[in-house]
Amino acid sequence: MPSEVLPAHAARPPAEAGDVALAGSELRAASGPLTSLNARLSRWVLYLACLCLAALLAVVVYGVVMRYVFNDAPAYVEQTALLLVISVAMFGAAAGVRDAGHIGLDSLVRNLPAKAQFWCKAAVEVLSGAFAVSLVLGGVEMGLSTRGATIPTLGLPESLRYAPVILSGILILLFCIELLIALFKGHKVEASWH
Repeated sequence: MPSEVLPAHAARPPAEAGDVALAGSELRAASGPLTSLNARLSRWVLYLACLCLAALLAVVVYGVVMRYVFNDAPAYVEQTALLLVISVAMFGAAAGVRDAGHIGLDSLVRNLPAKAQFWCKAAVEVLSGAFAVSLVLGGVEMGLSTRGATIPTLGLPESLRYAPVILSGILILLFCIELLIALFKGHKVEASWH
């Protein structure tokens, strides 16, 4: 297959773990203040998601035992579990965006020329960043609209439900910016949990 001359940034495949440049040499690891910050943030948000998952398991098991063994179901279990499910999903999603732990259907993209692969990857990061902005704006709007209400059985502000959405949106946006910078520099972003 004849090779075409491409700009330096376009000749590199998507910056994902394990990818190599067209010439066979590996992509350099991204570095810099944003990468260092995001690696720490991604690791900590992953720890937080794991902690919320463990707490969710404990709360649900406690609720089941109290309901079926002692016939005394605590009223707060359902609302606590709901807050934890939201937290696990949002924090896990944020960590997954940075470390490419999300589901991707790239069988078509991998068969495209390197330049098209590059622009598909860039489009994905831009669209993911736009989605992150919508998460933040939607979360803020919902939080403000429910600021006077309280969560039944917990007595906490209803707007607390939207804190994980807002925080995750901010993190996803930071991670998308980092991934775009790395993509245009021809670097790869190392997964923070390895």
